[in-house]
Amino acid sequence: MAETMGDHGYDYDLIVIGGGSGGLAAAKEAAKLGAKVACLDFVKPSPAGTTWGLGGTCVNVGCIPKKLMHQAGILGESFSDAKEYGWKIASEGHDWGKMVQAIGDHIGSLNFGYRTALRDNNVTYLNAYGAFVDPHTITATKKNGKVETLTADKFVIAVGGRPSYLDAPGAKECCITSDDIFSLQEAPGKTLCVGASYISLETAGFLTALGFDTTVAIRSIPLRGFDTEIAEKLVGHMERHGTTFMRDSQPSKFEKLENGKIKVTVKNTVFGSEFDAEFDTVVLAVGRYAVTEGINLGAAGVEFNPKNGKIPCVDEQSNVPHIYAIGDVLDTRQELTPVAIKAGIRLVRRVFAGAKEKMDYDLVPTTVFTPLEYGCIGMSEELAVETYGEENVEVYQSYFKPLEWTVNHEEHDGVAHREENACYSKLITNLADGERVVGFHYVGPNAGEVTQGYAVAMKMGATKRDFDDTVGIHPTVSEEFTLLSITKRSGVDATKKGC
Repeated sequence: MAETMGDHGYDYDLIVIGGGSGGLAAAKEAAKLGAKVACLDFVKPSPAGTTWGLGGTCVNVGCIPKKLMHQAGILGESFSDAKEYGWKIASEGHDWGKMVQAIGDHIGSLNFGYRTALRDNNVTYLNAYGAFVDPHTITATKKNGKVETLTADKFVIAVGGRPSYLDAPGAKECCITSDDIFSLQEAPGKTLCVGASYISLETAGFLTALGFDTTVAIRSIPLRGFDTEIAEKLVGHMERHGTTFMRDSQPSKFEKLENGKIKVTVKNTVFGSEFDAEFDTVVLAVGRYAVTEGINLGAAGVEFNPKNGKIPCVDEQSNVPHIYAIGDVLDTRQELTPVAIKAGIRLVRRVFAGAKEKMDYDLVPTTVFTPLEYGCIGMSEELAVETYGEENVEVYQSYFKPLEWTVNHEEHDGVAHREENACYSKLITNLADGERVVGFHYVGPNAGEVTQGYAVAMKMGATKRDFDDTVGIHPTVSEEFTLLSITKRSGVDATKKGC
C-alpha cells in the first residue's frame, strides 16, 4: 500500500465519495500531487430499474447521451437541406434501437476508460456506497452487502443528484426520467415530457426530431432562470416545428392501462379543470435533488439544506473544515459538469499543493441543446435591469438566418423548415461601466461552439467597443456579434436582410 502524505494515522489522505465528473477529476489530481486517494462510486437503480457504470450523470445519463441523441435529431432534420443541395436521398425512418446501442457502446468505453485512469493514477476505486460514521470514518457497502470501514484525513463529497418525481399517484410506477430515456430499449412512441426545465425541452426536441409525437406539459414559465424572451423564442420554434405544448398544466395522476398505455390526468393550474390524455411514455423532468440523504452527513457534523439535500460551502469547504463538496451537491451553484471538474481540480491543488486559485462561479457559459440551440453567458435581460437599473442597461440585438439555410425553401404544414430570421443574437451592456458586456445570448446552430470563445472575452471584461473592434469571420453566424448596432430602445427593426 502507498504511504500517506501526512502523519495523521488514517488509511487515506483523501476519500472522494462519488465517481462522477467532479469526483474523478479531484481524485486523479490529488493522486498526481502525491496524496493517497480512494474513490467510491455506487449507483442505486432508478425506480424503473436503470443503472450504469462509473462516470456519473453527465457521461451515463446526461450531457453525453443527450447531445448524441440531439445530433441524431439534427441529422434527420438535415435531410431536407441535403435534398435542396442536390443530394438524391430518401429516408426509411429512424432505428431507435440501433441508436441506443451505438450510444451505449460509446458510454461503455468511457466507463472502462475511467476505471483505467483511476488505476493508472494509483487511485483506489471501490464500487461501494459510502456513508459517514464519524468525521473521519466511513463505511463502504458493496453490492453483495459486504461492508468495509475506511478512514481519511480529508473528504470530498461529490455524490451529485438524481431526478425528482412528482408527488402524484402512479408517478414512480408509470413514469421514467432522464435516468432511463437514453437506454430505453423500445422506441418511446407518443411521449409526454413533464416540466419546463432545459432537460424537458431538450428531450422533447430530439424526440420530435426523431419522429415521435411529443407533448410538453408546462406548469408555469419555461426555462426558469434563463432569459425570458429567449425561452419563449425556443418554445415558439418548437411549437411551430411539431412539438405540442400544454401550458398551465400539471399532471395529477398516472395510471397504466391494459393496452400498455399510460393515462395521465392533467390539471389546469389556472382554472382548476382536469382532463385525461393517453401516452406510450411519460418522462418526468421536474427538477433534481442532491443524493446526500443516505450518506449520513449528520454523523460527520456536516450541515446541509433540508429542502434539497445540498451542502452550503465557502470555497467548496463545508462547516467541517476537512470535509469538502463539489459539483451538483453544492448549494446555490451551477449544476454543470465543467464547473464540477474545474472546482474539484482547483480544490485539491489548494489542499495538497498550496495553490491559491479558487473556483470562479461567475460568467459560466452554458448551452441548451434544444432543436434551435441556445448559448448564454452572464445575465439575462431581466437580471441586468434588476441589478443595474433600466436606464443603465443597453440591449443590442439582431435576427438572422444562417447562410447554410438559405437554399432550403421546403415547408411542413405551412411552416418553412428553415424560417427567416429564426436565429437571434443579443448583447447586454452596462452603460455605467463603459458598456462592459454583462450578458451574451445566442440562438441558432452550433450554439456551444459559438458561445465558448466569447466566454473568454467576457471573463477578461470585454466591452461593446471590444466586440466592435473585432473583425468577424465571413460568412458565419458568430460574426453577428461583431456587427451588432441596433438597440432595443431604438425601436428599429433588427431583422437581418442580405449577407
